[in-house]
Amino acid sequence: MAETDTQDAPVDRNAKSAMWRGFCRRCPHCGEGHLFTGYLKVVDRCPVCQESLSGHRADDGPAYLTILIVGHLLAPILIYSFVEYRPDPLVLATIFTIGTVALSLFLLPRLKGLVVGIQWANGMHGFGQRH
Repeated sequence: MAETDTQDAPVDRNAKSAMWRGFCRRCPHCGEGHLFTGYLKVVDRCPVCQESLSGHRADDGPAYLTILIVGHLLAPILIYSFVEYRPDPLVLATIFTIGTVALSLFLLPRLKGLVVGIQWANGMHGFGQRH
């Protein structure tokens, strides 16, 4: 496919589909190309539709969202487990440390993709204006 400038053509920037595509770690524009080259490095251009993705400014937002979600999911489970089953504190700490790390590593790239999708859909930062 020849490289084209997609900012000149009107683009349907549906926020819900862009957020879902980002969450699935796909290009928010076409949903086909990979959003990341590594674990968290966003590609400069989509390999399929050539949409420029280098203008994103996700910064610390995905990390804050990850902490918020993981904390709200695991804290009640931790309290319930301790009160109901009274496991050894070292066992409880080990299990919840592993669970916290695993869930955080799973959610972080997905939430970064979601934030990039929101920014793309709203024409924020380097993504141009909404059409």
